[in-house]
Amino acid sequence: MGGTTKPRKDHELWEKLKSFPSLIHHFFDTTKPPDQSSPIPVSEASIKRIEARLIKQRGLLQAGVTNQKASAEELEILQHIRAQTAQDNRNNVTRTAAYWRVYLDTPEIHWALLAHMVSRNGGWCMTDLRGELLPRLLKQELMDQLFAFLERANGLIFHDAYPQLLLYQESKRRKISLFHLLPDLGVSAWMLPFWEHFWEHRDSAILTISLIVNEQNFIEQRIVQNALYQETVLNNVLFKSQAYLQLNQVGFPFKPLSTAAQHASDWHLAGLILEHFADQSERIAFGKSLYAILFGIPQVLESVIAFAAAAPHTGSRADYWPNRYSPIAKASPDTKYQERLDGGDWITEASPLYSPPLAQAWADKPFAPVEPGDWFTDVEKPLSHLNTIPVPEPYDMTNEIYFGLNKIELAIRAAEIL
Repeated sequence: MGGTTKPRKDHELWEKLKSFPSLIHHFFDTTKPPDQSSPIPVSEASIKRIEARLIKQRGLLQAGVTNQKASAEELEILQHIRAQTAQDNRNNVTRTAAYWRVYLDTPEIHWALLAHMVSRNGGWCMTDLRGELLPRLLKQELMDQLFAFLERANGLIFHDAYPQLLLYQESKRRKISLFHLLPDLGVSAWMLPFWEHFWEHRDSAILTISLIVNEQNFIEQRIVQNALYQETVLNNVLFKSQAYLQLNQVGFPFKPLSTAAQHASDWHLAGLILEHFADQSERIAFGKSLYAILFGIPQVLESVIAFAAAAPHTGSRADYWPNRYSPIAKASPDTKYQERLDGGDWITEASPLYSPPLAQAWADKPFAPVEPGDWFTDVEKPLSHLNTIPVPEPYDMTNEIYFGLNKIELAIRAAEIL
């Protein structure tokens, strides 16, 4: 079918990078100082329009109104989107690359870049479980359980969100709204009013927040309240002290103005630490704050786009700190650990930490069927998350990450002594 979404060749995608200087001007008033941050605005008019649509949508659900049967052409679109989603949902690397392709093609979808960067962090956490540090502290069984938890959450969000992005691209290509097909893709009824609103008003912030709310509600019962993950991961003492494992940190590589002209090893990390993963409202607020850091600070956005374009995601932390991490192991895991940090400072001439690519760390895990059900049963509570988002301060978490690594090193040394 001529207009159906098709896989894009890499050279076509990289050509789009030439347009990014103009995109930066589109997102920001570049007459401002480049380090000046701006809140992500959400208009009251947009909220009122959305609220009316959500109330109508909820009424239709309660009345049992079903979607009209898809036409033969629409069934072909749906079939292609499902096939493309299954293909790109193979592992964290393929998912992360797919989000980036969406952003290159449709940069008005801010969530695609946010998802790309958060998914990179998810991959780094996965490979940490096979890197130089955590295997010295964790039993194999727990590492396998943590990977299964991270992989399932990453895959579930992609399974739900990526078809929405492809459907938007197909709508844009055909110049006609296809969002009435969202229910056929298993997407929550919550999202239909937001996509329709975005189609008419191009309000990127409202759409991004709605996707953040949706993804966290989507995984609430399937991951957070899942008895298996609660038993094996969420109630584990080590996971409850996530800061110890650094699984609760999300950082975006960026160049502060003072180091913008220096080498790749000078990437800082802009981001946040999630304190309570089990708290759904906190996870939503966390996602919104990450969005504000990414799209509310020109220097971070420009740096992140440059980084994402220059460093394809492998899962290794060497992607952003090649002088701190190496995708090749330098020493046997049986040898005594050599510390790299002195407090929050990297020891001069210390060798890089081993951080393997995802393909070397973990085999692909078949994606299990998704539990059915729609979380959207209430308008007021999820709607309360639609508001202007301030940029959190401080947002440079580079020193916190160094200190966190130092704590892990101290734990390894203590374990070797004992």
